[in-house]
Amino acid sequence: MVKQCHTGGMHVRIRKSDNPAGTIVYIHGLGESGLCFERLAADDRLHRWTHIAADLPGYGKSPWPEKPLNLEELSDVLAQWLNEQGIQGCCIIGHSMGGVIGMILCEKHQEYAKSFINVEGNVSYEDCTISRTITAVGLDEFVSHEREHLLSKIYQGGFRDKTLRTYYASLLMCDPTTLYFNSRELVDISRSEEIPRRLSELKVPNVYILGNPRGTGTHSRSLLSSAGVKWIAVENSGHWPFIEQPGRFIDTILDCLENMT
Repeated sequence: MVKQCHTGGMHVRIRKSDNPAGTIVYIHGLGESGLCFERLAADDRLHRWTHIAADLPGYGKSPWPEKPLNLEELSDVLAQWLNEQGIQGCCIIGHSMGGVIGMILCEKHQEYAKSFINVEGNVSYEDCTISRTITAVGLDEFVSHEREHLLSKIYQGGFRDKTLRTYYASLLMCDPTTLYFNSRELVDISRSEEIPRRLSELKVPNVYILGNPRGTGTHSRSLLSSAGVKWIAVENSGHWPFIEQPGRFIDTILDCLENMT
């Protein structure tokens, strides 16, 4: 049974296990919400874990902040909520932008992370698909015109790509200003190509999972390998491997959970 509540400035979905082997905390991507993880969290093979998926401030069903929060501040909000709940030593699973936020959480708030699984997180500028589109114009133009164009493009794409259907639903609820400023920050940090080094320096066991052949590209894979970051490909998938290939993805994270604990 899923409990949903508004707490700590966020909408949070919690699926508890009666006898948990641990807690998995999911961090969604740019424009996304915890909605994208619902099928994953409900899978019988993961029933031994308690699952927590929050809509970050400005995203999903969470309130829109007066001022957009940057990626570090978003990690702080999540850490503060975990602290208030008395939860530590989690497996953090961050997707896309959530992979960057998860990395920051592991850097700043290590006590909450027992392990970290980075799923298709930003590595280089080639990973900035949506964020690059959003920041191609100024904030005012995006809010007044380009946001509708983006929504229409995602909606049309959903007829042939099921991953874009839940993305569209979440994107509709997202604060446009938060979406824009987080996009700009993602573009900047991806351009710097500093993420592989930071991942390699984490004191928390971590692994990078990508979709193949339509996910993280050749250059980003090379950067990860050069930095000594272990990466694993989920075949026949793209940016949302846990939606496209849920069985293969769960096999992969179960193996990761066993080897990182």
